[in-house]
Amino acid sequence: MGKVILVTGPASSGKSEWAENLALQSQKTVVYVATALQDPTDSEWQQRIQKHQLRRPSNWVILEVPTALSMTLANLKPDVCILVDSLGTWVANFLEKEDTDWEQTVENFLETVELVAADIIIVAEETGWGVVPAYPIGRKFRDRLGTLVRKLGVISAAVYLVTGGHVLNLSILGTPVEIHE
Repeated sequence: MGKVILVTGPASSGKSEWAENLALQSQKTVVYVATALQDPTDSEWQQRIQKHQLRRPSNWVILEVPTALSMTLANLKPDVCILVDSLGTWVANFLEKEDTDWEQTVENFLETVELVAADIIIVAEETGWGVVPAYPIGRKFRDRLGTLVRKLGVISAAVYLVTGGHVLNLSILGTPVEIHE
């Protein structure tokens, strides 16, 4: 089994840059798994994607995987470093799924992550640090992502929080909270 690293934090905190730095430090071939759906009608979204694209080294292998994340991870070679950016975007791509289908998707994903022989760095957004979203879809997103990040943190060798342009290694500073379901 490979090493799993979770990099989490709020929007524009530097979490993707930190994850990219960790991937470079691995000195392995980096396979960058982008979960964003391209939308040519949304120029602001396309600019965000382009900003990420321009920052990546040209020798990285890029895979655009908006939904088939588990299958993609399972099929990658063990001698690479996989960088998934981002878990929040992946969760958003499944918001229309019924809860039971979503729970099965999460279970498959977590099982796959634990079995993959390659090192995996996963970027995930932190949500829910403020006001409870006013709309059901916002609450669903916040709860699904928060629960998934928590479960992923339990199986990760290292968990980093990036906020305010600083990185904290929560694996050293923190104490895991037991999950009761």
